[in-house]
Amino acid sequence: MQAVAVRGSANGFIPTSHGFPLRRNGDPGATNKVSFRLNSAPSRPKSEILCLGSRNDKFGLLGASLPATRNFFASSRPENGLFYRQRKSSQQVCEASASMGVGDSNAPEFAVAAPKKFMGVELITLKKVIPLGLMFFCILFNYTILRDTKDVLVVTAKGSSAEIIPFLKTWVNLPMAVGFMVLYTKLSNVLSKEALFYACIIPFIAFFGAFAFLLYPLNNVIHPTALADKLLQFLGPSFLGPIAILRIWSFCLFYVMAELWGSVVVSVLFWGFANQIITVDEAKQFYPLFGLGANIALIFSGRTVKSFSNLRKNLGPGVDGWAVSLKGMMSIVVVLGLAICGIYWWVNKYVVNDPTLPKAEARKKKEKPKMGMLESFKFLLTSRYVRDLATLVVAYGISINLVEVTWKSKLKQQFPSPNEYSAFMGDFSSSTGIVTFTMMLLSRVIFRKYGWGVAATITPTVLLVTGVAFFGLILGGEPLAPFLGKFGMTPLLAAVYVGALQNIFSKSAKYSLFDPCKEMAYIPLDEDTKVKGKAAIDVVCNPLGKSGGALIQQFLILTFGSLANSTPYLGGILLVVVVAWLAAARSLDSQFTPLVKKDLKSKYLEGKLSSVASKLKGSLKAKQEVTYRFMSSLNSKGFIEGKYVPVIEGNVILKEEQVEQQQKQQVDVVEESTLHLQPKPTQTTQEKEIQDKVAVEDELESQVELSSSSENEDIQGQDSNGFASEGL
Repeated sequence: MQAVAVRGSANGFIPTSHGFPLRRNGDPGATNKVSFRLNSAPSRPKSEILCLGSRNDKFGLLGASLPATRNFFASSRPENGLFYRQRKSSQQVCEASASMGVGDSNAPEFAVAAPKKFMGVELITLKKVIPLGLMFFCILFNYTILRDTKDVLVVTAKGSSAEIIPFLKTWVNLPMAVGFMVLYTKLSNVLSKEALFYACIIPFIAFFGAFAFLLYPLNNVIHPTALADKLLQFLGPSFLGPIAILRIWSFCLFYVMAELWGSVVVSVLFWGFANQIITVDEAKQFYPLFGLGANIALIFSGRTVKSFSNLRKNLGPGVDGWAVSLKGMMSIVVVLGLAICGIYWWVNKYVVNDPTLPKAEARKKKEKPKMGMLESFKFLLTSRYVRDLATLVVAYGISINLVEVTWKSKLKQQFPSPNEYSAFMGDFSSSTGIVTFTMMLLSRVIFRKYGWGVAATITPTVLLVTGVAFFGLILGGEPLAPFLGKFGMTPLLAAVYVGALQNIFSKSAKYSLFDPCKEMAYIPLDEDTKVKGKAAIDVVCNPLGKSGGALIQQFLILTFGSLANSTPYLGGILLVVVVAWLAAARSLDSQFTPLVKKDLKSKYLEGKLSSVASKLKGSLKAKQEVTYRFMSSLNSKGFIEGKYVPVIEGNVILKEEQVEQQQKQQVDVVEESTLHLQPKPTQTTQEKEIQDKVAVEDELESQVELSSSSENEDIQGQDSNGFASEGL
């Protein structure tokens, strides 16, 4: 058996212990080519790459290893050794051909089969992407149903209203989210990844099924309605929201579990699993498509919610239509939840453990600076740029909460029935998906044509215009009643529609414009400011933005007695917040644009200097040792001449002083090019050698002719043919 081994240093090489022939091709030949598709294996350390080919008398090369992220032909021939040639295809292929002794001259020849593709994507990649896409679709389909249903339950329930939402988010949702993450951390230390996934998602599926078929039908029994009435009578109507949490505790539990589905199943379970099996190149190609697919799921799930909500129209009198609709929607949630588990099991069995598929590289966890609350506040106050960016984040969180809760309270007044409320929310979800999908496609045009500043001001402008219209219709809509009546609307219905448009466009603008603007704003910062600024915003601004609106509403409700009495103050606060948001966006734009130009200029100069250095490094050659060789030749006159000629590595060159002169000229050119940052174009080594060889031969021939003519000046009696009679 004969083996060929190659060692080197590079990134991304994955050794394999075996391969297998793909296809037998053609007649037996003398070159004995053998081709293999390689099986992947866990990544080797960066310091060593092993490419090993082992031959026997029958099949030739037995094993090899290739880069995981690039594709090469590995060819071994006696005349040229071992070389690699990159292929365009992403299929891992190794071709080994050799004419050295193999025993059987008629050994079979194998050729590489082209990787199968569908719509330009290789099937082995689709084997991972399609199941993940289906998982993501099912998860978000369920999330839309749960998100619409949770609002219907807690807002339209007897003895409750939209006032419960800010209290519920602060005093129930937040503690349970923290508790879940503590439990998740504990379980991750004792369970495998697969067991941890099932341990997290199965309780969600079981709860939603049990709620529809057990808890909701028994809500009149398990809810402490009498106790809640006594507490409300004792504390007063200002505490309607906190008391409603106790009154409808099972509905509040559903609300929290639906919220956790979005943060746990989507963010933790799905994206953690996707990042585990998807490579960086695949993520760049397919993750944006996942985002578009999320909006498609939003559209279809919205239509599903409306279809089940309209079942009440076909039911007889005395039938709880909302209970029937709830059972139908929760049945879909359970079925799709089990489908998610099934897809996860299939991917782990047939994709994660498939050695032929490229694996995601293990990534080192980036160490983030741990900044406390006080340190974060101090850092925010010291940097105007980071302070403006923090204002954007806080203002968005507050303004969204201020409008959303008030809008849902008016939505209950317009649609008091759970089925009607749910049907409207279905249309709302579908419209949100369509608008967000369109905005994500248009955002690239907005950034490219109008720049960061315009893109950053679109979201607050939309909130300002729709917010003013919404609160204007609530507070002063009665004078507009005759005008709105011509269109078949009341001021309340018009306020509901304007509030819906405000929520739809603000959410779509957030995903398509606000989030990209926020992340782009970190780019031109220096590394220290970038890391510390992001940490400070994560610690202070995100929680403050999310809970700030809820805390403001709680304070106003407890102070003025109800959400309706607080509406004028909420409108004024919204106006102040959005104006501050716009001012911060303009201020940030005045700092962001110059920094980006400066950053681009520095990177351009850095790239230019790097290019100059690489070209100059390639053009300079170390002075080599010059030897001399005695050579004889026949000149054009017919004389045999001999002289010592300088030689380097077997090639005749010019005289040593001429060589030194050329090297000196090259150094002068290098110094001049370095000063002006405009290096002259250089030639490749092969072209340089050929040109030098031609120049040497021309110079040698001219010197020989010059020497011959000077020696023959004293010779007389040349014949007509140019030969000297005496010399011959």
